[in-house]
Amino acid sequence: MERLTEREREVLILIAMGMCNREIAGELFLSTATVKTHVARVLRKLGLRDRTQAVVAAYDLGIVRPRQSAPSPLVLLAWA
Repeated sequence: MERLTEREREVLILIAMGMCNREIAGELFLSTATVKTHVARVLRKLGLRDRTQAVVAAYDLGIVRPRQSAPSPLVLLAWA
């Protein structure tokens, strides 16, 4: 597995957060064409087929972690 550049790592994190190429481009101030290049390089370097596999790899490699959901508030119902 080839080492990802810092920018490729940023793109992988944003992919794992569910962002599309257009959203990633806006977040990182890049063109969508540049984002597509970064995505292709991430997939190639990690030996992945698609973005879905990239998300799984990001979690498996510990690059991103599942969000901690806030505990749901208790709803108490008072019956009259």
